[in-house]
Amino acid sequence: MTTKSLPSLTPTGTCWCGCAKKVGAGSFFAPGHDKVAKAALLAVEYDSSAARLLHGHGYGPGHPVSARAVSEGVWRKYPACDYAGAPASITNHTKKAHAAAIGEQTQGAGR
Repeated sequence: MTTKSLPSLTPTGTCWCGCAKKVGAGSFFAPGHDKVAKAALLAVEYDSSAARLLHGHGYGPGHPVSARAVSEGVWRKYPACDYAGAPASITNHTKKAHAAAIGEQTQGAGR
């Protein structure tokens, strides 16, 4: 998966976004507050720009982070199109973007 050695993190019982809310055992964030923390980090470090974030880590049009996610096995490519994502995202993509094709295959199998 990742080549970086990441530290082991321990939940503290307090939300890590900075709101000071108490959270359940094993949780780092109150519901939805992980998104708040990501948005704050993006604002502080990258002027709220996903492009600056990607560039800051060496990614961009010639070196897409999605390709690395696929090559490292943390994402997959959907074989019927260029979509790449986590397994759950591929399931959602398949249901939304390829529903008609799946229905046709199912009808064809019943003939």
